[in-house]
Amino acid sequence: MILDGKKPPKQVKIPTTLITNPVMNSQTLLMTCMLGLALLTGSCGSLPKESAEAQSQRTGGRERPNSKTAVDVAIARTNLLRPSAEYIGNTTPFRIVSVRSQVEGRLLALNLDVGDTVKRGQIISQLDDVILVTGLQQAEAELAARKSEVARAKNQVSNASAEVEKARLEVFQAKADSQRQQKLYKEGAIAEQTAQQAQTKAQTSQQALQATIEQVRTEKEAVAAAQGRVIVQQAVVSAAKERRSYARLISPITGIVTEKVTEPGNLLQPGNEVLKIGDFSRVKVAVQVSELELAKIQVGQSVQVRLDAFPEQKIVGRVTRISPTADPTARLVPIEVVIPNSGGKIGSGLLARVNFDTETPQRVVVPETAINGNQTENKNGKVFVLEKTEGKSQVKERSVTLGTASDGKVEILSGLQPGESYVLRSSKPLKDGETVNLSILSEPELKAPQKTKIQRE
Repeated sequence: MILDGKKPPKQVKIPTTLITNPVMNSQTLLMTCMLGLALLTGSCGSLPKESAEAQSQRTGGRERPNSKTAVDVAIARTNLLRPSAEYIGNTTPFRIVSVRSQVEGRLLALNLDVGDTVKRGQIISQLDDVILVTGLQQAEAELAARKSEVARAKNQVSNASAEVEKARLEVFQAKADSQRQQKLYKEGAIAEQTAQQAQTKAQTSQQALQATIEQVRTEKEAVAAAQGRVIVQQAVVSAAKERRSYARLISPITGIVTEKVTEPGNLLQPGNEVLKIGDFSRVKVAVQVSELELAKIQVGQSVQVRLDAFPEQKIVGRVTRISPTADPTARLVPIEVVIPNSGGKIGSGLLARVNFDTETPQRVVVPETAINGNQTENKNGKVFVLEKTEGKSQVKERSVTLGTASDGKVEILSGLQPGESYVLRSSKPLKDGETVNLSILSEPELKAPQKTKIQRE
């Protein structure tokens, strides 16, 4: 009897001794029956569905009439023939600012903790400012005294100016009297001594005028000096006000608190650190690159960055800094890459993979086993593309142009589009238009690709 085109199972003969000898051990009989049952089951089993080659080997290369050829089908995808190197780095904030105390004082309040968001100009803590207020009041009182000095000096200038005008009148009168007395003396109306006395008085008045003018100049210099002291004291008052403003610690940037150094109640000295604030509007990634790859990298170059925390995001960063100093032992050069962080989801310390080779075009890459024809000389070959018609799977032979081959794979320059199904291997040579069966190793049809958000720096 033939079961499903297979040879009939081999008959198992039971030795006659098991029948004629009633005294035989029952265990021997039981074992013999189990062995026969196993042989019968193994010969009647069906072939498992595996790859096309495995199915061909099991049938010994003999196909049943009207049987379909089993094929392994793959999906054409774009890829790099030689995957470019990825460099591992960690994410860090674009910048970190330390908020420090600029004056001595006890910390009264600090209502922020790690992870809190702060805005630029926001008051984040308050110091005890009693001593600062007292210093400001003293400086303001001294300024008032300096202004009083200026007022007194200006009054002295006014008095001296009045004395100058009085002296000018006296000089004018003395000169007129002297000229009149000289005329009378020449006419013989008065004695010579009287004329000389009038001349001497005129000269004395002139000298008094010069002294008064000098006094005015001196008083004006005193006013200028007093005004200079006022300016200096105004600077002292401004400095005191500035020191008082230091009692309020203000965030210099918009960011997130990354570290809290002290607590309220502690006495701070000038320079003591209070908080660290990180700017996460952008994120830096520092990687170590071999000196052999340094010539391919330039400042401003676009790079691809992948984060294990967000594997579906494609991030385009930019090289912002190349260190001029390499590690003398490992010959590695530190390179800094900046990536965008518009959503603010990227934190510090995340694993980042940086790929500097972004200009290499990706092409359809298939195994060389899928190519029929000579691909080494004229770079032409043929592939079988799977097409489904009326529920049947058929293969169509198509000519393709081949590119570079490496490691058992070859680039398809034209003739095969991404997403198309092609025959990777078959159990026997195929013909154009032949109907085939898909093995369990065949890839399913691709679904519509989802759009991936790309962030660019």
